[in-house]
Amino acid sequence: MFKVKLLAFISLGILSTSCKEDENALKNLFSLENSGIKPILKLENSIDLIVQNKENKVIDSVVYYLNDTKIGSVKGNEKLPFALNNQKLGNQIIKALVYFEGKNIDITSGFSIYASSEAKILNYKIVNTYPHDINAYTQGFEFYNGVLLEGTGQYKESTLRKTDYKTGKVTEQIKLEDKYFGEGITVLKDKIYQLTWQEKTGFVYDAKSLKLEKTFSFETEGWGITNDGEKLYMSDGSEKIYILNPETLKVEDYIGVYTNSSKIEQVNELEWVNGKIWANIYQKDAIAIINPKNGSIEAIINLSELKTKVTKHAELDVLNGIAYNPATKTYFVTGKNWDKTFEIAIE
Repeated sequence: MFKVKLLAFISLGILSTSCKEDENALKNLFSLENSGIKPILKLENSIDLIVQNKENKVIDSVVYYLNDTKIGSVKGNEKLPFALNNQKLGNQIIKALVYFEGKNIDITSGFSIYASSEAKILNYKIVNTYPHDINAYTQGFEFYNGVLLEGTGQYKESTLRKTDYKTGKVTEQIKLEDKYFGEGITVLKDKIYQLTWQEKTGFVYDAKSLKLEKTFSFETEGWGITNDGEKLYMSDGSEKIYILNPETLKVEDYIGVYTNSSKIEQVNELEWVNGKIWANIYQKDAIAIINPKNGSIEAIINLSELKTKVTKHAELDVLNGIAYNPATKTYFVTGKNWDKTFEIAIE
């Protein structure tokens, strides 16, 4: 019995190895490495997809996929023109499913899409300067019915608070449990959504009373969060911004944040302003303005000068906090443990 099982095991191993070798041999017949697919492409580019047929096999048809979504098919091995203008930025995987001689095999190739043009540099002016709690490790900043909401971080110190922005006085606040490191906040349909950093836990509060209504979980770190009036947008410290369903709180899609020359990681605190995502980039005292449809950075505001205007102390940290006030159509920005909030206008 033992010998029979051993022989069967050996036979299966040989068969498995043979199948892999056959598959690799078939894959080597074709490739997608052609001059139209460069490592880095732009949104305005288009590519002509065609299979390189090394041994001139008779190809019945080819079906093409971009990131597992079918984008077209051709008879034989005709070219398939494909424009990139409606795609998201970032890494892309092209797959060709080749049917030939009663067989089929899939082959893949990759490239990246970057933004079409260089980001504009926007200027600003300081409209007003207000006091800010120097002990607030600011993570989220947003106006709600004229009141400035703020989420703060650090273990054993994280809070959600309402603030009189003119005086900097905290008018109401709740403290998170010591095990949570508070992160970004946003308000959607009278609900406040607050993230935590590495605990993969979020909270939903009544915006008027700050009463906790429910908790939710997510798979990544939590950094910044905003909304477009319908969907939530969440950053996790990478180049990705995830799009969440506010009812299920599950990820439905994402965008990657890119300039015309590079990937931008450590996307942090977020604010939705007039159809664009405004984002702090961690360790950069600047704001990036992002197209939410494809992830391209369209403009940058350099706010590094503001850090020179706040009180220097041991706990002083980076710019973080963007709150658009629709009543004044100005922007309120601060930083982690800054003693000032700046109201700015974009020139």
